[in-house]
Amino acid sequence: MNAEQGMHADQAPLRAVIADDQALVRTGFKMILAADGIDVTAEAADGAEAVAAVRRTRPDVVLMDIRMPEMDGIEATRRIIGEAGPGGTRVVILTTYDLDHYVYAALTAGASGFLLKDVSPEHLVAALRLVRTGDALLAPTITRRLIERFAHHEAPRTVAPHRDLSGLTPRELEVLRLLATGLSNAELASRLFLSPTTVKSHVGRILSKLDLRDRVQAVVFAYETGLIAPGGGA
Repeated sequence: MNAEQGMHADQAPLRAVIADDQALVRTGFKMILAADGIDVTAEAADGAEAVAAVRRTRPDVVLMDIRMPEMDGIEATRRIIGEAGPGGTRVVILTTYDLDHYVYAALTAGASGFLLKDVSPEHLVAALRLVRTGDALLAPTITRRLIERFAHHEAPRTVAPHRDLSGLTPRELEVLRLLATGLSNAELASRLFLSPTTVKSHVGRILSKLDLRDRVQAVVFAYETGLIAPGGGA
């Protein structure tokens, strides 16, 4: 996808902040994003700089390293998401290992997903455009595996008490269970014999009823409420 195509698809250039304590990493990602028409509004070498950059430039997405000096990516994510509000800046976590034990904490802090630092340029660009829409979970099978590994012994109980499952219809509960196992909308549609449009509507209603920002929060919610257990059992 070239820059002109990307801008046409989103109707506006995507704006991003890159937060990583390694200058070479930031430079590399900036070159990749700029080549595809993504506007890097600021760079940050630690979490505090990232929070300040987001307040200053209001980007669509932050690429956030977890391990940084002064303020780590988890606390920075918590502050950014706490100030963002609906439709505000989203955070994608950068990690070296796909089972980094900090990632689950970052997801519960409000991150919309994560990417490995060796991600291909094409995947990086596609992932940022995807998370901007709030329509899909990044790397669902890897994210599910990480949550399964850590949810049972590291999950802080962060679900607001007013959130419960009583407002969901039986079909919405079924969709939420399957969504929490990492299925995409297309896979959900195939499994439930529904159209992708109908599945998207179900997912949208689930997020609205539970006051959840995106599919990542829905996955965390499903584990923390016991709707689905680590290991995939409902």
